[in-house]
Amino acid sequence: MSQTRIIALVGSLRAASINRRLAEAAAQTAAGDVEITIYEGLGDIPFYNEDLDVAGQVPATAAALREAVGAADAVLLVTPEYNGTLPAVLKNAIDWASRPYGAGALKAKPSAVISASISSNAAKWSHDDAVKSLGVAGSKVVEEASLNFGTIGQRFGETHPADDAEALTQLAATVRLLAETAQALAETAQATVNV
Repeated sequence: MSQTRIIALVGSLRAASINRRLAEAAAQTAAGDVEITIYEGLGDIPFYNEDLDVAGQVPATAAALREAVGAADAVLLVTPEYNGTLPAVLKNAIDWASRPYGAGALKAKPSAVISASISSNAAKWSHDDAVKSLGVAGSKVVEEASLNFGTIGQRFGETHPADDAEALTQLAATVRLLAETAQALAETAQATVNV
């Protein structure tokens, strides 16, 4: 079995973000045949504007995101909740990766969403908006792989999620299910080609 490549898009740009730490912990749980790369540079991508999305003139940062998402076998979104919804940086990443319409890097690509916030709501509004946006963009959202963490200030304020056995178990299950879905889709696609 070949390596399954998962790209993680983290909605908090803060260096010490707990959401980023969750993505790091998820990457640590990946099995030997799964590689998770946390994408850097989401904050450098201009807001989606169709005037900028012209063949041969797409901003380099947006083109790099499209290329990275396109090269991955699956996408893992890790999102906090800002004012009751997902951060603009994640929505912008979805918008760029969804184009060109009908043929964007997210088309038919399996994805999963991990949400986390300081409230007991566990960023579920942000999570739901991310799932909706990914689905509209053409991604195959693996809702069974969903994961929500609440009251993360108390839970992870003093310790990294990688040091929390329960969190690691939950993250590993999400990563495993997303990778298995990506592998199954790849095998189906290959079988169709070989027919």
